[in-house]
Order: sequence, then C-alpha cells, then structure tokens
Amino acid sequence: MSKAVLDPASGSRMFYFDKEDERVLFGDIRSEQHVLCDGRALNINPDAMTDFRAMPFPDGSFSVVVFDPPHLVRAGRKSWQAAKYGQLNAETWREDLRAGFAECFRVLKPEGVLIFKWNEIQIPVSEILALTEQKPLIGHKSGKQSKTHWITFLKVGAA
Repeated sequence: MSKAVLDPASGSRMFYFDKEDERVLFGDIRSEQHVLCDGRALNINPDAMTDFRAMPFPDGSFSVVVFDPPHLVRAGRKSWQAAKYGQLNAETWREDLRAGFAECFRVLKPEGVLIFKWNEIQIPVSEILALTEQKPLIGHKSGKQSKTHWITFLKVGAA
C-alpha cells in the first residue's frame, strides 16, 4: 500500500495523534533511543531512513508532506533538546533547509499540501521562509512565547 503522507524528519512522531498511522510514511535520518532528563524514553524509529535533502521517492509521490526539520544550530553535546529534535549543521543549515524545501515540493503531488513546522528560538521564521520560492498559504503561531510556527503551503503547477 502506498502512503498518502510523508514526514521526512519525523523524529519521535511527537505531534501525531496516532504514532503508527498507516497513512503516513515516517522517515528520519536518525534511528536512536534516548532517556530524557525526566526519565521518559524517546524513540526515533523511522519506517524509512530518509535524508530530507535528497529523498529516494519519485516526483509527485505524496498528497501531503509534513516538514518539521531540526531547528537547533547550537546545542550542547549531551543536550536533551538536540536528542529530541535533532540539530542542524551550523555551517550549512541554509543550504540544507533550502534543499529540504526543494525535495519536499518535488515529491509533493500537484495541488498537494506541505505542512511546515518551525520553532524560531534560534533562527527567525522569516529567514527560513526566504529559503523557498513557494508562497505560504496560511500560518499560525503557537506555544507559550509564540515561537513555534505552523505554516501551510499549497503546491501549484506540475509535479
């Protein structure tokens, strides 16, 4: 069965109601287990090992792509946040995220939806949106300090 939804950087699937949802192909570049500072287990167990910068899927494969890449460029070696969310390369994050957006839109079907999540604790969302030529459709700030942004894009045009 082919999946309708791709999450190429799913981590521990934190915001999913059903962490085993059959409609979603959960991907990540990491496969790891950690114990968080409060004792909870953190499991990053993707269905497919994927690097969001170069994905192994044909053009136009998915109706929905959920893109929640790592948002940290600075974190300690034993940081629980880096373990939980992953970490971007401080030197190449712009190129990496630019490639990630391009790949997400490439594997998205025409008229497909990309849901993008970004926490701007270290990098403002305006700098991130400048990395894609695609125009956001809607967005919403959330969290205690409104630092997390949920942004939806609609892919217009050919695959």
